[in-house]
Amino acid sequence: MAELTPRQVEMLKRRNFAHFVTLMADGSPHATPMWVDAADGFVLVNTSVGRVKERNARRDPRVALTVQDRSNGYLWVGIHGTVVEFATEGADEHIDALSRRYGGKRWVPVPAQRRVILRIRPDHVTGQG
Repeated sequence: MAELTPRQVEMLKRRNFAHFVTLMADGSPHATPMWVDAADGFVLVNTSVGRVKERNARRDPRVALTVQDRSNGYLWVGIHGTVVEFATEGADEHIDALSRRYGGKRWVPVPAQRRVILRIRPDHVTGQG
């Protein structure tokens, strides 16, 4: 497991978007802009059960993401990692916290949608700044 520096954790916990990459069944990349978070040395992304990125990560847990600082695009962190947990417990509260951070308002649940937190172990970390 690679360690995130305090500055990298701070970048993940601010209103910076991530580009989250999973692998399709044919090996091609699937990239999605996402809200991102960090806790206890892990990177967290929150999605809905059944979305392409969630299905891809269940099939092949190797993922990558890049986060760029909103105020200075030359500051960024890149992470290659492995999804080590798919947690539905606490996922609604987590997406609500992200919604408040990124959008300034509470999350409104979508009927029949189940949220899941992908807990990502950083295996390799690079960056600038």
